[in-house]
Amino acid sequence: MSIDAICLTALVAELRPQLVGLRVDKVQQPARDQVVLLFRGKRLLLNAGAGAPRLQLTEILRDNPAEPPMFCMLLRKHLSGARVAEIRQPPLERLVYMELDASDELGRSGKRTLVLEAMGRRSNLILLDEEGRVIDSLRRVDADMSAARQVLPGLFYQPPASTGRLPFLEETEEGFSARFAAAPAEKKLDAFLLDNYFGLSPLMAREIGFRAAGDVDTRMFQLKGPAALWQALAAFQVQVREGRFTPVCLLREGKPLDFACVSVGQYGGAVETLRYESFSALLDAFYDARERQERTRQRGADLLRAASTARDRLRRKLALQEKEYAATQERDKLRIQGDLITANLYRMERGQSKLECENYYEENALATVPLDPLLTPQQNAAKYYKRYAKAKTAERYLREQMDLAKRDLEYLESVLAEIQQAETEQDFLDIRSELREGGFLKKQGKKEKSRPAAPWEFRTAGGLRVLVGRNNRQNDKLTLKDADRRDLWFHTQKIHGSHVILRCAGQAPSMEDVAQAAMLAAWFSQARESGNVPVDYTEVRNVKKPAGGRPGMVIYTTCRTVNVTPEAAVVKALRVK
Repeated sequence: MSIDAICLTALVAELRPQLVGLRVDKVQQPARDQVVLLFRGKRLLLNAGAGAPRLQLTEILRDNPAEPPMFCMLLRKHLSGARVAEIRQPPLERLVYMELDASDELGRSGKRTLVLEAMGRRSNLILLDEEGRVIDSLRRVDADMSAARQVLPGLFYQPPASTGRLPFLEETEEGFSARFAAAPAEKKLDAFLLDNYFGLSPLMAREIGFRAAGDVDTRMFQLKGPAALWQALAAFQVQVREGRFTPVCLLREGKPLDFACVSVGQYGGAVETLRYESFSALLDAFYDARERQERTRQRGADLLRAASTARDRLRRKLALQEKEYAATQERDKLRIQGDLITANLYRMERGQSKLECENYYEENALATVPLDPLLTPQQNAAKYYKRYAKAKTAERYLREQMDLAKRDLEYLESVLAEIQQAETEQDFLDIRSELREGGFLKKQGKKEKSRPAAPWEFRTAGGLRVLVGRNNRQNDKLTLKDADRRDLWFHTQKIHGSHVILRCAGQAPSMEDVAQAAMLAAWFSQARESGNVPVDYTEVRNVKKPAGGRPGMVIYTTCRTVNVTPEAAVVKALRVK
């Protein structure tokens, strides 16, 4: 869901005392719609994406592209070293103004304003000068895109037009009663609130209706006058004016469904309510998994398609090879037929279409051998022997090809798992490069700029480092080159996943350290959503690369197995920030 104006109000109230007076140390743009401002000890995320526009303090580390975008360079020029003077939000608007005291290249002081418009698909991030002119924006809006309002460099900034509805905080009991009386009797309570008042989200409108009538589907005619609905709305007005907000996340079957700034009762026992200490922590938890899936969908769509197509092609090829291989297993019948023809040459004449004779390979059995009437008996026998020899050679060749196809199929399954776990632009670049080197993607003339991505790093409760490979090539490097021979290597048993290295270098790790490293191996695998996952672990010295093995493929011996259940909270707690 997109953040509503009331949640944005709560966020601004939470952020203002933490950020005002701080200087901007760094500016990053990890994704097209995301800008991160780094302060001393704090990281502010401004997201102008259509699905999740917001600003918040974040604990999630986001990797940056090798080459910063132009908008990022512009923000660095104007905001680096600037001090936050104020953060404000027009009442019930999904707009946030961050005012900063900055200085130009010559040291002259000035003001800059960073505007976040958190309005769904029309969200934007705009930088203004001290006169209110647009310096630039994340998305430029010209006259072809909007005749009413342009957002272009040099123009004075104009906020989005009002909807014309009354802000719900300004409503009075008399005005409410008049609106209630004029509304269609069949209209639902939440629809009535949304049609008449500005600043309410659908979730809050349903909640007010639920508080008034005990049901979200109640219609106007079912209420005995406006009193109950007005009391619910008036109580909500007081709660917002006084700033009595509680960050809550609604979970359905353990997965985030929605979030709000007040307690929500409309779902009853169908959802679980989880309270957070801050709205920033709530938004980190709510959007983390969703944004990872969205990144995979957007950036990894072509990789998923290419890897899936190659995998499906291999499956079809393997099915045909297995069918041909099964046919070669009946080749002895061809040799026997050739032997029977040879043994009965004295009885045969050219032009016969079949040979009926005793099968001396089976006791008291008769055999019928089909013949080509255009060939001599000797030529018919030679034909059967040739087919036998061809089937014998095909068996060996097909076995080799089937082994290669199975190896490639297993490799592509691991690549598909990597794509689902990829988090950053560099992760996708690495996987793309890996597929090209493997021959599953066409090589391009222009080489993409990239820098080596570091493995994910964690630290156990015992203080030991744990490194997790992001892709198959990194798995190989981590296990076969970087790890000490005495470190412990972890991998899910017979399930595709990352290589995990517990850095112990001869030190005996505790069982808690082992269990936590095993949990990371289960989390970064296809068994993330499963329970009681078997994870094998052994010393790195016992892990070898098989001859001709694809990236990430290894064999190991003398392992132990531990069963673990992946938990997102534990993984997050172990992550090195």
